[in-house]
Amino acid sequence: MLEASEILQASILIVDDQEANVLLLEKMLRNAGYQHITSTMNPRTVCPLHLAHRYDLILLDLQMPEMDGFQVMEDLKEIETTGYLPVLVITAQPAHKLRALQAGAKDFVSKPFDLIEVQTRIHNMLEVRLLYRKLDNYNKILEQTVQERTAELRESESRFKSLTELSSDWYWEQDSQGKFTKISGPVFEMLGIDADHASGTSSLATTGQWNETERKQLNDNIANRRPFLDFVYSRTKADGSQQYLQVSGEPMFNVSSLFIGYRGIGMDVTERMHRDQEEKHTRSHAHKTDDGTD
Repeated sequence: MLEASEILQASILIVDDQEANVLLLEKMLRNAGYQHITSTMNPRTVCPLHLAHRYDLILLDLQMPEMDGFQVMEDLKEIETTGYLPVLVITAQPAHKLRALQAGAKDFVSKPFDLIEVQTRIHNMLEVRLLYRKLDNYNKILEQTVQERTAELRESESRFKSLTELSSDWYWEQDSQGKFTKISGPVFEMLGIDADHASGTSSLATTGQWNETERKQLNDNIANRRPFLDFVYSRTKADGSQQYLQVSGEPMFNVSSLFIGYRGIGMDVTERMHRDQEEKHTRSHAHKTDDGTD
C-alpha cells in the first residue's frame, strides 16, 4: 500500500494552451498538497520534458493549436516503450473521450472542471501508477536477487568441484532420477558400474561382490537425500582380494529449493584400510605378548 505522502510527492505536468486553465489546475493541486508540479502551454515541449523528468502524471489538454493532444500522445509512445502512458486528458468534447482512451490515455476529465472530480481522478490515477511502478521495481529487485543467488551457487559449485577433484580420485553428479550427469576420474571402474548402463543407474554400487549391508546403507542415504561424509564400503574382487572405497556426497537444490540431484567425491582407500588392519593386528599381537598370553 501507498502512504498519502507518497502520492503527494508525485511529479505532475500540466499541458494546456490556456493560461487560465493552467493557473486553475496549479492552484487546485497545490491546495491539495501536491509538491512537484510543472506546467507548459507549448505542446511541443511535452516530450522533451517527460524524457528528462519521467512524470508520474501528465494532465493533457486535447484541443491545442499547431499540435493537439492526440499528436502529443503518439510522440509519448516512443518514450513509454512499455505502452503505459501516464496521461489524463482534458477535453470539452464528449466524442473525444473514447478516442483518447483508445489512443492510450488512462482517464479523462471534462471541461468545465468539476474540481472534486478532477482531484479524485488525479488521486486514483497516481495511486495506480505508483503501485505499478513499485511492483515493477520489486520484480526487478527480485530478478536481480535470483541472478545473484544463481551466480553464487554456480561459483560455489565450481569451487567445490575444483577442490574435491584435487583431493579425491573421482567426482560425480546424478540428476533427480539417479542418472549420472557429470563424472571426473575412473568413476565407473572404481564403482564397478557398467559404463553402457551408467546413464540409467540409480545406485552407486551396482555390480561386483559388494558388502550388501554397506551398499544398502549407501543407497538408502542417496534415496532419502541425506548427506554423508567419508562413508566406506567394500567389495570382493575377482582375485579374492578386498577393495575399500570411501565416498562423500550431498543433495543438490536449485534456487527454488527443489531437489535436482546428488554430487559427491570418492577415493580408493584399500591401501589405507589394509595398513590400518595390519597396524591393528600388530598392536593386538604386541598386547598379547606383553600379557604373556602368546
